[in-house]
Amino acid sequence: MRRGAWGVALALVGSGLFLAPARAAAPPLPPALEAWYDNASTVDLDGAGNHLPASDLAAAGWTPGRAPTVQGARLAWPPRPPGSPDNVRAAAQTVRAGGHGDALAFLVTSTGGRAAGGPGSVRYADGTRSLFRLTAPDWRTGPLATKAFALPRVGTPGGPLAERPRLYVVTVPLARGREVVAVRLPFAPRLHVFALAVRSAAEGWTGTWAASPSALAAVGPWTDRTLRLVVHTSAGGPWLRLRFDNAFASAPVRIGAATVAVRSAGAAARSAPVPLSFGGARDVEVPAGAQAVSDPLPFAVPADTDLLVSFHLPGTVTSVPWHGLAVQRSYLSGPGDHTADADGTPYPATIGSWPLLTGVDVGGGPGAVVLLGDSITDGDRSTVGANRRWPDALAARLGRQDAVPRYGVLNAGIASNRVAADRYPGDGLALVGGGVAAPHRLDRDVLAQTSVRTLVVFEGINDLRDAATAARVAAGLREIAGRARARGLRVLGATLPPCGGSARCTAAVEAERAALNRWIRTTGAFHGVLDFDRALRDPAAPTRMLAAYDSGDHLHPGDAGYAALAQAVDLRLL
Repeated sequence: MRRGAWGVALALVGSGLFLAPARAAAPPLPPALEAWYDNASTVDLDGAGNHLPASDLAAAGWTPGRAPTVQGARLAWPPRPPGSPDNVRAAAQTVRAGGHGDALAFLVTSTGGRAAGGPGSVRYADGTRSLFRLTAPDWRTGPLATKAFALPRVGTPGGPLAERPRLYVVTVPLARGREVVAVRLPFAPRLHVFALAVRSAAEGWTGTWAASPSALAAVGPWTDRTLRLVVHTSAGGPWLRLRFDNAFASAPVRIGAATVAVRSAGAAARSAPVPLSFGGARDVEVPAGAQAVSDPLPFAVPADTDLLVSFHLPGTVTSVPWHGLAVQRSYLSGPGDHTADADGTPYPATIGSWPLLTGVDVGGGPGAVVLLGDSITDGDRSTVGANRRWPDALAARLGRQDAVPRYGVLNAGIASNRVAADRYPGDGLALVGGGVAAPHRLDRDVLAQTSVRTLVVFEGINDLRDAATAARVAAGLREIAGRARARGLRVLGATLPPCGGSARCTAAVEAERAALNRWIRTTGAFHGVLDFDRALRDPAAPTRMLAAYDSGDHLHPGDAGYAALAQAVDLRLL
């Protein structure tokens, strides 16, 4: 390589960052992204007259001039006259960017029938630079599981086709603590870049509760109803903010009002619920596939406590993204906005899921640990409403000690989830739950979580019971660990407990489980290992769970088994 205007030559090793000082004084700031726009997606995205129908973009809540938040990044799509260029075909342009954060997010797609991308670079205010690789799937053939949103039709010169064109949000790591000033795009003319933004590292916040969207589910319909969701905190703090996620949806959802309160009992609040705001307004519209984050609210959030999060849906809602297995009763009102009611009387119906709400953050704190898993992490077969999942028990252990920081504990378990394959395709109403595959949801459910410091990966038994090999699951776990480590996370792997006696847990499955556990214990992919197999197995019959820990189905622990998992965690590994 030779030295050029961008300073010392750099090398990209894996997906990590390699920084070098600039050789010369920093050049002037380049133009903003929109100055480079050269393609009109609503007229001719792919060079053959095929396009994104403007009316469908508007119906999804995605139009130039808005700034939807996806994966924690606010992606401003500058206002443009109808039919004018709204994206740039990447050709090594240098564009202005700004801010400090943990990732650079791109709103992108590709044309030509296959993924497109290549290496790009970031320039920081201190003169250092880093390289990244940006790749986006094709707008018509790429996976639906990782899309930001999809539209119902492709516009063509001969009229609309009933296909699902999609756009993606792709993030790449940044050097933490450095101020970004410019980004050089890859040279990949089939890669279309609509917007980019630096994702804030959420300094000063700790995630205290989370739930991962598992599917888009049919509901109600709910018209002019208020949901009152019960969530249980891990860490406490003096400030609060909420995250709502319209993942998998094809239309916006409007939240008319939202409040928070400490729970008394049932749907009743201990005191008057406190209203939240969104950009200073009491209501917010969340575009398809996007998020809404409430404004910071001074509110004393106790650790290890139930909160009531209430939000009013003023329109008619027929489907919502939800976390299907809450192991907790929440509440649905009769008609009207009942967010301000402290009494539980207006909430006659109960639900067993968490629609739309995906996170609660508190001010301060040391950051959070995310637990990525399946139904065992989700707490299936634990006592409903008692918060006896193993993540709850781990949070309680952390709260009773001072040897390590009292991290927030974020539960990213989804019942029936798999590593090597999607259980839910990531689009349309769910016929079955289970979420998209763990690698496909890693960005949203782990990397974009507030102040995440450590990831625990505890997943794979559903793959093995569905005839996947240990090698295939190990490949997925290795990918997860590698991507998380590239973002600076500490990554722990957990062995799989025995499932002897349960449905589909055959001798062949047991052999694959043993092989996968050997790999987890000996691979260098993880910073440490939690031996959950050893924690739950019966010493006299190691292919079966100890009876005292078994819920009765021989696959899921009961309350005592979940407590044993939490007790088996060496807190120093966190």
